[in-house]
Amino acid sequence: MYIPKLYREEDREKILEFLRENNFPALVTYDGEKPIATHLPVEVLNGEDGALTILGHMSRANPQWKSFGGQEVLLIFQGAHTYISPRWYDHVNVPTWNYMMAHLYGKVRLVEGGELYSLLSRLVKKHEKATSYRLEGLPEEFVQKEMKGTVGFAVDVTRVEAGFKLSQNRNDADHENIIRELEGRGDENSTAVAKAMGRGR
Repeated sequence: MYIPKLYREEDREKILEFLRENNFPALVTYDGEKPIATHLPVEVLNGEDGALTILGHMSRANPQWKSFGGQEVLLIFQGAHTYISPRWYDHVNVPTWNYMMAHLYGKVRLVEGGELYSLLSRLVKKHEKATSYRLEGLPEEFVQKEMKGTVGFAVDVTRVEAGFKLSQNRNDADHENIIRELEGRGDENSTAVAKAMGRGR
């Protein structure tokens, strides 16, 4: 991914937080003829040794998993993004776009059996933390049947490219004005970009 030096994010903790907050990336693979992609919920695991692994699953009916074969894959994580008007500067300029994006590359492998069950159990617990619904509370026969229709995968990450373009190239007055204008819009993306700009200055 092309990332101008000014917008390149290299702080590991900030990147990990971003990945966990935006955990519905596109998984891109190559089937031998063309690139294919699926958007999937994933789990981000940061090992004690610093190794980064992305775990996920897809329907067995989705043919993409048949393209894995140990190839290098790409995961595209997209955060908030929004239009920036040139009217918000104290000088003549052109429109632009602020965004937060991360591309992760790595080798993909299948996850099966107990490892897949643990992954699905953690996913349910995360999203049902305010309820008593748990995978362990469902009939085992039902769970096993559903798991047969699921393919789990793990991407052992070898490279991370993160770009957070948040008006770092603007002077303090323009930067603060952009934040005010974005907050005034009130939509979710504008508000999230304004918040990120405020944290990053």
